[in-house]
Amino acid sequence: MDTLEKYKIKVSKRTLLLLAGIVWSFAGSRIFSLGYNDLILSTDRPWGYLIISVLIFFAFYKFVFSKMVRKHTTRIMTSGLLDHCIFSFFDFKGYIIMGFMIAGGITLRNAHVINPVFLGTFYIGLGSALLLAGIKFLESFLNIKRLNFINEK
Repeated sequence: MDTLEKYKIKVSKRTLLLLAGIVWSFAGSRIFSLGYNDLILSTDRPWGYLIISVLIFFAFYKFVFSKMVRKHTTRIMTSGLLDHCIFSFFDFKGYIIMGFMIAGGITLRNAHVINPVFLGTFYIGLGSALLLAGIKFLESFLNIKRLNFINEK
């Protein structure tokens, strides 16, 4: 047995889906709250910006996060392994993308080059899409028996 292999924390598919849901929901709610604070503290008329946030939400969820949830849920459920590394709810590419998104977001916020109203508008849409993705992972966690049945067909 490989030395590193014996120190890996392994979890079931169901637990992996739960962890993915918790991580994505936490990230989404955190980004949403940053955006909400930026928007509310920067304008006294947020309604037009909130409509734009809804459009951003739909675009990110439909074209990015719904596909990622489906891809990772399918990868986890069709894996032949009984137990998975606790960090394997993302594949390597997913962690690289997440790292760039976090680094880019921190850099943009700290550079103060984008008006907080616009950054807040974007963050509300992005955070909402991430939060829904987390909820979809949690839904898969709760419905794992149905997912197992679908994958057996």
